[in-house]
Amino acid sequence: MAPAAPYAGRRVCLTTLHGKEKVLARPFFHGLGAQLQVCGCDTDQLGTFSGEIERADDPITTCRRKAELGLAATGLPLGLASEGSFGPHPVVPLLPVGQEVLVFLDRERQLTLVEQRLELRTTFASRVVAPSDLQGPEVLRWLHQVQFPSHALIARPHAPGQPGNPSGLCIKAIRTEPALEAAIARCAALSADGRVRLETDMRAHCNPTRMASIRSLGFQLVRRLRRLCPACATPGWGRLEAIPGLPCRCCGTSTALVARERWGCATCSHTELRPRRDGRTVADPMHCPWCNP
Repeated sequence: MAPAAPYAGRRVCLTTLHGKEKVLARPFFHGLGAQLQVCGCDTDQLGTFSGEIERADDPITTCRRKAELGLAATGLPLGLASEGSFGPHPVVPLLPVGQEVLVFLDRERQLTLVEQRLELRTTFASRVVAPSDLQGPEVLRWLHQVQFPSHALIARPHAPGQPGNPSGLCIKAIRTEPALEAAIARCAALSADGRVRLETDMRAHCNPTRMASIRSLGFQLVRRLRRLCPACATPGWGRLEAIPGLPCRCCGTSTALVARERWGCATCSHTELRPRRDGRTVADPMHCPWCNP
């Protein structure tokens, strides 16, 4: 692994309002010798998880803009930001999935690195309840499933057939049973049908599962920053693209599974084709469009 020297002793601006330094400071310090400087500027202007402010851009663009806000506020040349998005799995819609993004900016080298992680382990969920449901077995089972109270909830009045949240009431960071009961009673009083929409609070400081995912992604980014381009020695050498086409073990037909990886530099044009990191050279016939149409 390449030495951490390019960023040893440097300060990196982390733009966050939600305590992400708790999981990102360690990999940056021990892996790069760098220290994070938190910038708590208003990132809510770029969009909120609870929907009061719609996110105008895709997650990567939003994450880059967050990092740029921090650089503008602090004057530092090195910046870091995180962004997450949650929804149904693109292949299995009933399965919730999270996408975590980290963007690292190095203005001195004109370097922008993006690392992503698709997270299947997520508490992302929502449910409509009535105050009388709170002690019912189904709601109690759901609360256990979303890991309440260690993971916080959001409550808002249910508004069937109406876009958005007409009442404007949104109670976040619900972490105790008394707070949950009070939030449900308050929201139900403003709801047209007396029911309440409960959602998991997916902000990082309210969701330990998401914090763990950001931590893993932080180590992933640090490993990439430690690798130098073999052509220009710029930090950030890593995988750019997964190339499908792994041949079927029985008939040799190309499958949708990854066959090779393209590694490259984020600054110069140097790239290399590499085999899969797990050493796999053939696909099981179950993945073959010819053997298993």
